[in-house]
Amino acid sequence: MNTQSTLEQAKSPSHFRAAICARTVLVGAWALIAALCCPAPAARAQDASAPAAAATASPSQPYVGKYDVYAGYVNFNSPHIGLIENGFHVQGGVNPRRWLALGVDYSSANGSLLLVPTELPAAKQVAISQALSQLMAAGVIPPTYVLTVPTDSYTQTFAAGPQWMIRHYPRATFFLRPSVGAIRERATPHPTNAVAVLFAQQLAPAGYKLDWTGFYGVGFGTDLQATKHFGLRAQLDIVHDHLFNDLLRDSRNTFRFSIGPSFHFGKNVAK
Repeated sequence: MNTQSTLEQAKSPSHFRAAICARTVLVGAWALIAALCCPAPAARAQDASAPAAAATASPSQPYVGKYDVYAGYVNFNSPHIGLIENGFHVQGGVNPRRWLALGVDYSSANGSLLLVPTELPAAKQVAISQALSQLMAAGVIPPTYVLTVPTDSYTQTFAAGPQWMIRHYPRATFFLRPSVGAIRERATPHPTNAVAVLFAQQLAPAGYKLDWTGFYGVGFGTDLQATKHFGLRAQLDIVHDHLFNDLLRDSRNTFRFSIGPSFHFGKNVAK
């Protein structure tokens, strides 16, 4: 069996359409942020003619709440395995300093992918290829048969740690953080024919497969302040993990994009 050909035939175009949609949302969000944070040419000209005292003043944020919470939409994109997931994302944090936040992070999403033999270790690929060749020779399956197993995925992430805040602009706060935590994923195969059923039973005898592992990476984003206590947050995390390392040959990178409202409250943090 030509495993590369199998992979090319198996990957559904819907995965690529979903990935393009997710990237479009991301680009649109950052374009909005840039438009709000960067002054127009006329505004820059006006600023240039302002008195020297105003020109040297730092555009600080008068209010920085001690606490903040966030809840919004999240999109997971793991392109190496063709997995797109959608769900929700929540965060809670405390600001001990204006430049530093400490917080907790949880996200949950579900989606689907097509599991194909090329994603497995080489030894399993060889065994599957030999078995399919025998079935084709016996006339059990046609020579054009492609082994794929549609699989549902439910993913949760758990993280905590510091976040560095850049509050140079009155209406926008930029932030950067290490993205380190644990990820839990449950994969449930849904084979569509007898051969795929046998394949799925070997990989997940219980009817599903569950795994925990750590992840690491980086996260960054922007909080746009609409009012004193309300804002719009857009953020992106890029992390690396190797879930199901007893089953999948390769580790993977996952892009997590999230957007939604943020709420700021509590005592004003001293400058």
